Amino acid sequence: MKSKLLNAILISIALLFLTPIHAQKKYKCLHIMSYHKGYAWNDGIEEGVEKSLKGYCELKKFFMDTKRHTSVAFTKEKANQAKELISSYQPDIVIASDDNASKYIVTQYKNSKIPFVFNGINWTAVPYGFPYKNVTGMVEVAPILPLLEIIKRNIPDLKNGIYISADVITEHKDYTHYNDTYRKKGINLKAKFVTSMSQWVTAFKQSQTADFIILNNNAGINDWNKKAAINTVEKYGKTLTLTNYKWMMPYSMLALTKNSYEQGSWAGEIAKEVLSGTNISDIPITINREWHFFINKNLLKKANIKIDKSTIRSASPIW
Repeated sequence: MKSKLLNAILISIALLFLTPIHAQKKYKCLHIMSYHKGYAWNDGIEEGVEKSLKGYCELKKFFMDTKRHTSVAFTKEKANQAKELISSYQPDIVIASDDNASKYIVTQYKNSKIPFVFNGINWTAVPYGFPYKNVTGMVEVAPILPLLEIIKRNIPDLKNGIYISADVITEHKDYTHYNDTYRKKGINLKAKFVTSMSQWVTAFKQSQTADFIILNNNAGINDWNKKAAINTVEKYGKTLTLTNYKWMMPYSMLALTKNSYEQGSWAGEIAKEVLSGTNISDIPITINREWHFFINKNLLKKANIKIDKSTIRSASPIW
């Protein structure tokens, strides 16, 4: 009997030492998202975070929903709710996705004891003063110059373009960088920011005299109608259209897209690294690195636009 008891104790001790440290303590993680569930970009980040942290921590989520509700008052109220959640939940680490989560929440915890990992901040984190001692993350950049090279290969005597997008903060930031970059290349890029489906249709029709059109994002156009948009581009689209978002491919001829899953997965892996003991201040801010190229052959055919063979060979066809 004593021998069996001794063996049981020894086995229990051995199992204790064989169990990974992170399995002995399930951390509390909080993922604050600037946007809403069902928005393709947000869903990709959420999936990346969730898969990275599965089994590693108790993951609580908070959606600010500031793509559909764009007023400052609404955003500040959501930020206050998120801060109350941080106070009550006491997370071991917070992941903050996209600009508004950083602008209205992370900046309120400068050099606090809670570590924060951001992702989805467009172009630069300088306006928020990052990094802090307790903050690192991934800045989101779009492949502006590679997209321009594709345009130049297919449009001789390139002079002007139109940028059509929803009238929200991230799209204004994107346009600023597009405009600055293209202006240096001698190209005039004008913006048309819209808030409704009817405005988008009008902007698209009026832009057909440009050399090219960038259809950057429809998120923030709350009455968006996919069927109406497809009918519009098929009937009136005679100019080369491009985008950085895969979900805009039903309306665009070419797309060089960012990968939201990449950003969520990276944030989750960094969170695990920090929880395992790495000092967050030793992890430098980085940028996204994955691009995917798509082509909408149906729209190109309807517009009678010919694309060079090297572009076609490097793209994944859709429709």
